[in-house]
Amino acid sequence: MADPIAVLTLVCAAMTVVLVLGNLFRGNPDSERARSELREDLRNARDEARASARELREEVAKSIETTQASLDRVRGTLDQRVRELQEGNERKLDEMRRTVDEKLHDTLEKRLGESFKLVSDRLDTVHKGLGEMQQLATGVGDLKRVLTNVKARGTWAEVQLGAILEQVLTPEQFDKNVSIRRETAERVEFAVRLPGPLDDPATCVWLPIDSKFPQEDWLRLQDASDQGDVAAVQAASDALMRTVRASAREIHDKYVHPPASTDFAIMFLATEGLFAEVLRHPSMVSDLQQQYRVVVAGPTTLAAILTSLRMGFQTLVVEQRAAEVWRVLGAVKTEFGKFGDVLDRVQRQLHTASRTIEETGQRSRAMEKKLRSAERLPEAEAAIVLELPSPPTDASPPQ
Repeated sequence: MADPIAVLTLVCAAMTVVLVLGNLFRGNPDSERARSELREDLRNARDEARASARELREEVAKSIETTQASLDRVRGTLDQRVRELQEGNERKLDEMRRTVDEKLHDTLEKRLGESFKLVSDRLDTVHKGLGEMQQLATGVGDLKRVLTNVKARGTWAEVQLGAILEQVLTPEQFDKNVSIRRETAERVEFAVRLPGPLDDPATCVWLPIDSKFPQEDWLRLQDASDQGDVAAVQAASDALMRTVRASAREIHDKYVHPPASTDFAIMFLATEGLFAEVLRHPSMVSDLQQQYRVVVAGPTTLAAILTSLRMGFQTLVVEQRAAEVWRVLGAVKTEFGKFGDVLDRVQRQLHTASRTIEETGQRSRAMEKKLRSAERLPEAEAAIVLELPSPPTDASPPQ
């Protein structure tokens, strides 16, 4: 089969040649026959071109049909392959989805289990914390009730003072609710027992210690400091110092009574902050010592003072024990001298007894020489002659 493009090319070239020749022979009378021949040739050429075109169309149509069939086969093959790929991809996607779902389910269950366990543990911790907070709130409420009651505040400060005394001193070295003035019913919270005078060592001298906690003035001072109000701070500080001064005067009038007590007393402030606030006024501390013979002490300062007193007690005990040891040594020396005299008498008595025994031995040996010629009697007969008691029997006869 001829190439359709080549046939069309030839037909176009022939028509071009014919047109050119027609132009060349146009207007020549001799060329009439030639034109008729040319027309005939052109007619034949057109017929051939038409036939070629028909064949070309038929061939193109067949080619198109063949190509369409091939395309249909290719399309069918592609469709089948695409369907197979889709089915395979769907199967793989289903497998992947199942695998992913299983993994996600296991992971989700594991993570949820861990999360729920963590949340449960945290809830338990929160529950315990809430319980502790409730207990703490109850304790804070109790403490608040204690601190808002004047009598209870005194009891709290007194308990703290007693705890410090118990930690530093022995029970024999202090006492509670001591009556300093016998003619009054006033009793100091605590008093340290100090040794009495040398001429009356059986007695003791009391060192009064009384606790104070002016909470209202202290809280007003704290609130004013938090608010930054200088005037309110100064007013609250002045009120606190007046309360401390009044407490010192009360301690002096009630409990400082020499010689039953020392010529000074100790005012115990229950918190270090309150003690530091009083120390901020150096004139206050010195005035209390000079006017009222009262020493201000916080928890740490009181512990240091009591430790010094304990060391003094130990030194006094050592001195007393040393004096007792010297007296015992003197008594031992006296008794040892008497013991030497007794030993001398015993030695003389032993010497006399030894000499008497020696003389008795000599006489017994002389008597033995004289009696060698005498006849020896049996022991039983000798006992009868000498009227000696019969010797006791050691063993009883057998049963």
